[in-house]
Amino acid sequence: MTATRAVTRASSDPTRRTAFVAGVLYLITFASSIPAALLLGPALTNPDYILGAGPDGFVRLANLLDLVNCFTAVGTAVALYSVTKRYHEGLALGFVMTRMMEAAILFTATIAMFAVVTLRENGVAGADPGALVTIGASLVAVRDWSFVVGTGVPALNALLLGTLLYRSGLVPRGIPALGLVGVATFGSWVIGYILGVAETGTVWHSAGVAPIFFWELILGLWMTFKGFNRDAVARLYGTSVNADAAHSAPAAAAVATKAGAA
Repeated sequence: MTATRAVTRASSDPTRRTAFVAGVLYLITFASSIPAALLLGPALTNPDYILGAGPDGFVRLANLLDLVNCFTAVGTAVALYSVTKRYHEGLALGFVMTRMMEAAILFTATIAMFAVVTLRENGVAGADPGALVTIGASLVAVRDWSFVVGTGVPALNALLLGTLLYRSGLVPRGIPALGLVGVATFGSWVIGYILGVAETGTVWHSAGVAPIFFWELILGLWMTFKGFNRDAVARLYGTSVNADAAHSAPAAAAVATKAGAA
């Protein structure tokens, strides 16, 4: 019976595994990035952090989690490409490229924090403490700007993937609609921050990032546990999901029979 269900499901929905992998990768980006931000707190807020002594396993772990976030972010776009390109190859490829750009910028932020940890642990012989503090502040500034710009790229991601998913109907349209709202709210905050008229931790920041945060979270959960809309998949692949399921029934029964005989 289990073998029959597995064969029927796989043949009736060729995208189920793709949706599951992409959804899990989306959830891993949350599971890695949120703890990383919390663990980095002391290194980002204490100007004298670089003058401390001894190793800092928490910041090293935060950097490792940020690297995981970078790789899984790219993975979401790569996993979805085989499906999304069937609807619009330009948007699908654009999403892959913006995810890669996002990861590259965040990777720069991570390397900057690795440098801070190295200077804290090993120091520089004969270096003036004031100079070290200045170097540390400079590296943190690189990290902060990389983080703002890197996490701002998801607004562009939402524009590309949200448009694609909304038009194709692969998921309920309310999900990509939320992402498209975030394009305006979060995109405007990022531009405002670059121009010096917006700050982090403000109402504008919170209201701007919320739609992007929840769009990616809900999308990850939906793809993991629900997959894509079967009718939309049928349109993309030019076949009837129900017809495929009917045609797969004899094959599924044969597999089940063989499994029982074994």
